[in-house]
Amino acid sequence: MRTPKKSTAIRRKPFQVLLPIGDATEVFDTMYPIWRLPEDGFEVVIAGPEARIYHGVMHEIPPTAQGEPKWDITRESPAYHIRATVAFRDVNPKDYVGLFVSGGRAPEYLRYDPHLLQLTRHFFETSKPVAALCHGVEILTAADVIRGRTMTTVAKCALDCEQGGARYVNQPVVVDGNLVTARTWHDNTGLLKEFVAMLKRATASG
Repeated sequence: MRTPKKSTAIRRKPFQVLLPIGDATEVFDTMYPIWRLPEDGFEVVIAGPEARIYHGVMHEIPPTAQGEPKWDITRESPAYHIRATVAFRDVNPKDYVGLFVSGGRAPEYLRYDPHLLQLTRHFFETSKPVAALCHGVEILTAADVIRGRTMTTVAKCALDCEQGGARYVNQPVVVDGNLVTARTWHDNTGLLKEFVAMLKRATASG
């Protein structure tokens, strides 16, 4: 019986996409790319202020029964937990081909992390693909990387776009150079479609 030859081909490590999270990261914003990107061969690396488990939340404007007061803003509810495997300070951005900035309440405090802001600037300085939705714009504005851009976000964060020097448009998905943005997790399908296409073009030669 002939022994099959062992393959000598070198298995290439998957291209990596960085996804920063913190406590109160929105689970639909965050978990969809975690599952979607590997379907096209991209490995998602989850980073946080520390390498630990973080508390995810669900944001929605809840339906109300007749006679109940309507919510004017999103309500936050506990949701799934997500583990970050690396701290921001230990990330080498050169190892990553793209950045995905999710939303929720986490960006409110993540935008003060100097390591995350430095990482974010790397992806814009090198024109690598960046996707952001909802409150993720707060991190981009804090990093001062959206001046002159056209982008979208959840309507209540339109001011964050404008304060960061960008032009806000109320559209499901907006592409501006290496940046693709969406309003909320309701636009995930269109956002990931554009982001995957950008990642494929960026990695086509390598």
